[in-house]
This record gives sequence, structure tokens and C-alpha cells, in this order.
Amino acid sequence: MTHDRRESGFKRRTRVADARATLLDAVTPHDRRESVPVAAADGRVVAEPIDAPSPVPGYDRAAMDGYAVRASDTFGAGDRSPTVLDARPAETESIASGEAARVHTGSAVPEGADAVAMIERIESVGDEVEVFDAVATGENVGEAGEDVAAGQRCFEPGHVLRPSDVGLLRSVGLDEVAVREPADVAVIPTGEELVESNPGPGEVIETNGLTVSRLVERWGGEARYRDVVTDDPNALREAVAADLDADVVVTTGGSSVGERDLIPEVVDDLGEVLVHGVALKPGHPVCLGRASGTPIVSLPGYPVACIVNAAQFLRPALKLAGGADADPFPTRRATLGRKVASEPGVRTFARVSLSEDEPGESDANSTADDLPTATPTRASGSGILSSVALADGWVVVPEPQEGLDAGEAVDVELWEVTP
Repeated sequence: MTHDRRESGFKRRTRVADARATLLDAVTPHDRRESVPVAAADGRVVAEPIDAPSPVPGYDRAAMDGYAVRASDTFGAGDRSPTVLDARPAETESIASGEAARVHTGSAVPEGADAVAMIERIESVGDEVEVFDAVATGENVGEAGEDVAAGQRCFEPGHVLRPSDVGLLRSVGLDEVAVREPADVAVIPTGEELVESNPGPGEVIETNGLTVSRLVERWGGEARYRDVVTDDPNALREAVAADLDADVVVTTGGSSVGERDLIPEVVDDLGEVLVHGVALKPGHPVCLGRASGTPIVSLPGYPVACIVNAAQFLRPALKLAGGADADPFPTRRATLGRKVASEPGVRTFARVSLSEDEPGESDANSTADDLPTATPTRASGSGILSSVALADGWVVVPEPQEGLDAGEAVDVELWEVTP
């Protein structure tokens, strides 16, 4: 045992950014890939460069309703002296000089035509049309490839596909796309007090592993949600060792310095502890390690601390393992409804609920009167799961600050809104 913290506790706590960087240095992105139908690719990570095989649009198309014409035929047209052209029906494949063909927005412009005269400036007279405005070459016409050119790079590896991206891929003629397989994350809940249901005195229903496994799925990974492992060093060692073929192993509970906090010892026996104790509240007893090349994230057992640390460490680790970047959580500007205290040198995550008042402009230039109110759901208590479940997000107090004052404009991280 080379990493004994039982006697001394946490003499030094690593800053959040440093701890995260240390963990990510231990993550190796996997290179497993598969081909999936484009329609099923939303949220998947692009595995190789994607170039458009076909242009969009694939033909010159009308940008509005009207008549396709040769621009030179309309030269000099005006209200008093309209150009008179022979009318051709819709779906005409080509026109000659002196002819005009009916077109609708998005329809193909017939061969020979190089402009579209607006329907509002045309009158039909028998088999002819009168054009009251001259049009220039290319006017009201979308050229082939105007949206996407053939061979154009659409996406680079590592891009996470969105619904609009999926539509673009279909539009350029792709039916399948090469994507990375989701990161494989083993989730191991620990604690002799944990039960699946009907808890007796001193027992607690297991929720951390369930919550974390669902977060893994939301963040784009695949979770191996394991059965509860009791507080026995041999059982814990066996459970963690059995899942070291995963991209990331995450445990819940047993990460601090008490008699039953055995996970740091297990990680140290199997590999190495990289960080134990982070300047973060709630949840400083997080333990980060590595064994057999697999990163291990050991989350505290208190539910709120577990969730905060999962968002700060597990999420970027599994994103990197799956070949993607961990984009920042979306934020919403708000006015703090109550003072939030914070210990200097510690990054604090204060859970808040947003008012239901209709907000105004929520950007950096908004005034306090324009913003919704962010009310802390609980000033402290990392074991109170409802303080997260009832919150809309959290406000981050940076390490140098001793808290935030009521009425201060803050950014609320909406950590459950998107992957």
C-alpha cells in the first residue's frame, strides 16, 4: 500500500481544473467504429471525414414562383411595354428564346432558362405571358451546389451529429455514416448498506449507480450497470478488476478516508491513485486513478456530491474515450435570489431553481430586471438528492471568491439539458 490517507485525511486538495487534466491524460480514445444508417446517427461521433458525394441542390432550381425565362428576352420590359413571351406549361424540360415556362419554388429550371420572373409581375393572356420587369441572368435561381458542392467537406472526425446534421447527410445522398462506438463505461455501486428495495434500519436504496448509469447513456456512452458490491477489499478488487476492459470504470461510494472507504486502496493495489481529494464542494473526496491503462473515477457516496463529480470528471473522460470533446454545459443568465457562501480556494456548485417568470433577454448585456431569479434549493447538504432533482441547474462559485451576493447576475449551468 503506497497511498495511505487514513491517518492524515486530506492535507492537500487538488484544484478542479488540475484534477480534470490529470484524469484526461490517463484516457486513451478508443478507435472502435461502426457504420450506422444516417437516420439513426443523431448524437453519434463522426469517425472519419465526411465529404458530400452529390451537390445540394442537384440542379438549378427556382427560388420563387414565376416563369423561367431567358434574361436577355426581358431586356427593356416595363409597366408600359411588357415583354410578351410564349407560355409553356410546368414540367417543361427546355425553352427557346421567346418562351417562358411556369415554375414553382424549388422546382427545376428548364434547360435554356437562366432567370425566373416573379409571378406577381406577370400576366397571362391566352397562350402568352406579359413580363413587366426585366430580370438579370441568375435572378431568382438557386444554382446546383449552391447549398453544398459535390466533394465539399461536411464534417470532421470527432463531430457529434445533431438532427440538422443528419438531415444534411441525407440531402447529399448518404444512407450510412461511419461513427465511433459509444464509450463503454462500467458503473459499480459500492456499500454494504445498499439494497435494491425495501430498506431496513441502516439500509439505503441504491440510487447513485442508477443515476450515474443513466447520465452515462445521456452523455453518449454505454453503461454496464453492475450489482452492488459490499465493503470488502477482496470483493471490491475483484469487481473493479473484472471491468478493466471497459473504456472507463466508475465506482460510487467508499472514496473518502473512513474505515469503510476502501476504493482508494483498491485502485492503488490494482494500479495507481492519480488524485485523491479535490477542492470542490460538494464532493471533495473524489478519487481518480488508473489500472491496466483504464481510467477509474471513484465518486463520493453522497448523492449530490456523486452527481457534481460525475459531471466534472466522468463526463469529459467518457467523451474523450469516445473521440469527442466535452462541450461546456449550456448556461442561462439569472439574478441570484439569495446569498451563496463559499470557502476561498474551493470551487462551489450551488444548486438553484429558476423562477417561472417570463425572462427577458438572457445574455451578458441583460440587466437584473430582465432576468429570471435563481434561488438556491439548499445552501448545503451533499446527501440531499432532492436538492438536485428539484433544481434547474447550478451556479459555480470560482475558487478565488468567498461566495456570491443576493441580486448578483450569475450564469446557471443547465447540466441536465443536453449531453
